[in-house]
Amino acid sequence: MIKQILYTILSLLLLSTSITASCSKSVDKPVIEEPKPDEPEVEEKLQIKDVAVPNTLYVSTDKEFSISGKGFKDGDKLEMQNMDSGEKTTFSANSTDEQNIAFIYKSDLEENRYTLSILRGEEKQRLGVTTVIQVQNLDIADQEGMNIKGMVHVSGKGLAGVVVSDGFEVTKTDENGIYYLPSEKKNRYVFISLPSNYEALTKDRMPIIHKNLNESTETVEIRDFELKESPNDDYVLLVMTDLHLANRNNDINQFQNGFVKDINQTISEYKSQGKKVYGLTLGDLSWDLYWYSNRFSLKEYVQAMQAVEVDVFNVIGNHDNDPYHADDFTSENAYRAHIGPTYYSFNLGQTHYVVLDDTEYLNKGGSSGMIGDRDYNAKITQQQLDWLEKDLATLENPNQPVVIAMHIQLNRNPSLNASGEQVISRRLSNSQDFLNVIEKYNNINILSGHTHTNHRTSEKNGALKEHNIAAVCATWWWTGKSDYANNHISRDGSPGGYSVWEYQGNQHSYYYKSIGYPKDYQFRAYDLNKTHITAEKYTPSASAANKKKFEDSYAHGYVNPSDKNEVLINIWGYEAGWDIQVVENGAILKTTRVHDYDPLHIISYNAKRLNNNAQAGFATSKTAHLFKVQATSPTSTLEITVTDLFGKQYKQTMERPKELTYQM
Repeated sequence: MIKQILYTILSLLLLSTSITASCSKSVDKPVIEEPKPDEPEVEEKLQIKDVAVPNTLYVSTDKEFSISGKGFKDGDKLEMQNMDSGEKTTFSANSTDEQNIAFIYKSDLEENRYTLSILRGEEKQRLGVTTVIQVQNLDIADQEGMNIKGMVHVSGKGLAGVVVSDGFEVTKTDENGIYYLPSEKKNRYVFISLPSNYEALTKDRMPIIHKNLNESTETVEIRDFELKESPNDDYVLLVMTDLHLANRNNDINQFQNGFVKDINQTISEYKSQGKKVYGLTLGDLSWDLYWYSNRFSLKEYVQAMQAVEVDVFNVIGNHDNDPYHADDFTSENAYRAHIGPTYYSFNLGQTHYVVLDDTEYLNKGGSSGMIGDRDYNAKITQQQLDWLEKDLATLENPNQPVVIAMHIQLNRNPSLNASGEQVISRRLSNSQDFLNVIEKYNNINILSGHTHTNHRTSEKNGALKEHNIAAVCATWWWTGKSDYANNHISRDGSPGGYSVWEYQGNQHSYYYKSIGYPKDYQFRAYDLNKTHITAEKYTPSASAANKKKFEDSYAHGYVNPSDKNEVLINIWGYEAGWDIQVVENGAILKTTRVHDYDPLHIISYNAKRLNNNAQAGFATSKTAHLFKVQATSPTSTLEITVTDLFGKQYKQTMERPKELTYQM
């Protein structure tokens, strides 16, 4: 009995404790979250009803535009807030009635998406979102079957004969600068082929030569293009490729303190001579593998390029596709959003430029949140070839200079046959289809990148040339990385750099500009008696297996000492028509072209990677712009003179013996 009473008392005490604990929880003060700073401000409803905000709002300077709805009052103001920048612009009402409010457009808004709100004193009511498009002429008549129209003008005056396209159809503006296009709007934009002696307005240092579309095919859209006169027969084009910016390998610092500093100095020198200067990239501006992990993609590339003091036309590369998409077209959406069309044309001086996308991005396994294989085909789509044929048909003269810019090269890095003659083979999978389209044009230069090496080829008696240009990033920014070689060298031994094209009328010349060197630095000479590359000297920290691998697979013939008094000359800009003369004690030595490996790249990259017991994924590649001579003495001084296609001479006095060092 006593046990039962004690058990009852204990149970009551436990129940009391439980109730107390439960009650104490129930009376805790609730957590009150502070308002987030980026939350939208509270809007007071103004009883404005039945508002119809158009998907596209066309405006014209000093012209009236209106919004329909009920409840507007005199004194109301319209606020337009840019959905990207957040910038706000306010318009006072010009008139109101029972169903509309009207405003006079006196501004220069960026064409973009805007949030529209009515302001009345301290109160505010959001009306909706629209795309604001500024046009010169609101009264361009419609034409049957045409769903894009507009005007190309200079300060309001129409410009005749300007080529306009949606990437499928091609037309020209009439005598009033008006154009019409029938379009399926698949690319979701329209662009002009910038005419010679004119420049476009720019945004983020990129010419505004395209306008996005946002309506269905059933809706007629107006898109104007404003240009400014700018004679440019005398100009310079700076061609840069394979930047591979990815926020790794100290690339941003090398980019800013090496490339940007160098190219801005080049730009300044030419501008001081009164020349127009333009830029052209050739793709791989970013690195798809690191878009998401390193938070560096095309948006960040555009920001980084603001430091380059020139307007730039861009080309898409295989690494500029979104790795979360396993489809060629949708993987390019980010490029179209941040940069623009993947293929288009423009004119500078007397030269017609065509930009092509020759990467068919497959990216097997790619999906939202999942990077795929990032595989691709080197191919120009039939859609582009059809457009290219129409674009070139607008040229009046088949002898007009044409430059075709694309990322992947038409021809592979050439080799040499037994007679020392250059041998070329095609890289593009549908190269013949491409060549068929350009067959009847007699003055074509192709600019390409992708290989991170320099080579040039010539066909059709010089009517078709390709200039494959080495990379701005050289060996993907590796050799300039901390604890590496403290140089900037590509796989073929070319320094990292860019190509400079000088134009005067229909005449041009070009040269390769090495980052951090004067413009006349066009070759490097090695004393092969002193070029002995061993694992003991260059990979002392490597494992035994990697030391063996280095000497067996990465040092190439230089692992064996030489006493033949040979000199190896790497001329990275070489092409047929160049002349090389090496003089020893007044005698001209025989020069032999060879297909071999550059020793400086071997010690700057291959050795450094193996020394760290890492993979040498971007190992030294063979090149055919190497030349050998054999001297009579190991200590004689050689006078080396290289003359390019335009008669420019580059000279070097080579005192021997000459050591192999990282800075040459």
